Amino acid sequence: MKLSFENILNIFLVFVPLPILGSYLGWSPAIIFFTACLGIVPLAGLMGKSTEILGDRVGAGAGALLNATFGNACELIIAIAALRHNLIDVVEASLTGSIIGNVLLVLGGAMVVGGCKYQTQYFNRTAASTSATLLALAAISLTVPAVFHFSLGAKANVNANSLAMVIAVILFITYILSLVFTLKTHKQLYIQADSEVEEDLGVPDWSIRTAVIVLLACTVGVAVLSEYLVHAVEETATSLGVSHIFIGVVLVAIVGNAAEHSTALLMARKNKMDLAINIALGSGSQIALLVAPLMVFIGAAIGHPMDLCFSLVELLAIIVSVIILAFVATDGECNWLEGAQLLAVYGILAAAFYFS
Repeated sequence: MKLSFENILNIFLVFVPLPILGSYLGWSPAIIFFTACLGIVPLAGLMGKSTEILGDRVGAGAGALLNATFGNACELIIAIAALRHNLIDVVEASLTGSIIGNVLLVLGGAMVVGGCKYQTQYFNRTAASTSATLLALAAISLTVPAVFHFSLGAKANVNANSLAMVIAVILFITYILSLVFTLKTHKQLYIQADSEVEEDLGVPDWSIRTAVIVLLACTVGVAVLSEYLVHAVEETATSLGVSHIFIGVVLVAIVGNAAEHSTALLMARKNKMDLAINIALGSGSQIALLVAPLMVFIGAAIGHPMDLCFSLVELLAIIVSVIILAFVATDGECNWLEGAQLLAVYGILAAAFYFS
């Protein structure tokens, strides 16, 4: 199964040059968009593998910090590309999609895949509850700007960016504190033995030099493809008859997380639910507490400020995801039906974004 998945990722590498070729040959923006999406998937997977190897080589503590810092590098690159083109609605939609995708799609899929093999699976509910609480904090933080705008109306525009900057600073500080919690004071809840992690994730035997070269090359590749992807968003949305928000929430978010999602499913199939849940909820927390604040900081620096004022549908999706997560993460056990329920909620929300 693992070999088959790696072969599939290798096959997808043929899509990497196609968006560049298509732009010279005059292909339609929709084709360029989807080939860019398919090309990013294997590059994101290789970025994750090289990060795992570097983390393994530098030791448990520093390696965990490396993984926590660069775990969502692909999503960050795509979001920066969209922000540079002033597609703030796509940035906010991709952040929303990454959060609900990890909480509902990835976690739900992992529970279904694992539950089909094991009647009941168990996980550390302290670690899961902590991640759920962090996501609840993010939901509250992202709701405040919308309420601020609604209550003050036009007057809110004066201080909207300042409020977003304050919220971003608080979220970033909370992220730093979460790293201290997971990597130092309560690391026994999160960090497995190096040999066990290496065996579970199937880390290839690369040298540090090879891992660095692969990481740099894939980062450049994702950055290039992200430009083609973002540039084609407008016409792709028009040709498909969907909104920017649907593309950001569903398509862009899934592309950025595809390789990581597959790892969570593989771990659940191996009855490693702690690792699967850490991948899903850890990634969701990192999007909310690290990537979102960085987008505010970067937006202010390049002249495209983000006010973190998400649409009502986006806020509803995040809040609903956090609420249902609280029910799932508090008992320390799961089964396939709970996973199916999470997937059902994701399907309902995706339909709402499609028809919005």
